[in-house]
Amino acid sequence: MSLPVDVPGSEALGLLSRFRVEFHECLYQRADALFELTDAVLCTDGPVKTLVELSLAVEHRRGHGAPYAALDRGRLESARLRRALAGLPLPRAADGRIVLAVDVSHWLR
Repeated sequence: MSLPVDVPGSEALGLLSRFRVEFHECLYQRADALFELTDAVLCTDGPVKTLVELSLAVEHRRGHGAPYAALDRGRLESARLRRALAGLPLPRAADGRIVLAVDVSHWLR
């Protein structure tokens, strides 16, 4: 459900590709390392407990110290990321209803 249901496959893939480019442009220091770290977080099965686990993910092609350096010295333009996210279409079910994600974890907020 991460891509709109009513959009054909090639259009949905294009939408996702454009967002990935826009997201990468929001990163301006250690951009490639942060981008790969984000991919690793999104593609890893199950919960991630340590950065070491992420450095072992296939999507993270850098050394085991890169996640620490990326988080320490990497920079993100949050306003630009907000605009990129706001420009995405709302995910909808087949009947047109908006689909929302809900976090039901037991962690205190």
